[in-house]
Amino acid sequence: MKILFTSTGSEWDSLIDSRFGRAEHLVIFDTDTNELKSYDNSAVKNEAHGAGTATAQKVFDLKPDVIITGNGPGETALKILNLLELNIYVDAHNLTLKESYEKFQNEQLQKL
Repeated sequence: MKILFTSTGSEWDSLIDSRFGRAEHLVIFDTDTNELKSYDNSAVKNEAHGAGTATAQKVFDLKPDVIITGNGPGETALKILNLLELNIYVDAHNLTLKESYEKFQNEQLQKL
């Protein structure tokens, strides 16, 4: 399974970025290989409009099975993400990637 985190950094101890569209990094954890891989998403931070759509397109290209984020995607981004038929979990505010992954495993995150 591939789990995508919106993140402020690229390591397990990085905090979840509560913003979906303007997240600094998209970090993928592959549970089959135990590999953690980060993708820089900072190019969208100066976008006046469409940051969520641009990030959703990156997510679409990465094809995760699950997204863990803070506030969740906006309406337009959510329409794109719904095409993937993935599970989106929100309210992982102030948690590290590791903490949010543990909460996900224990079914303690809110499913969108």
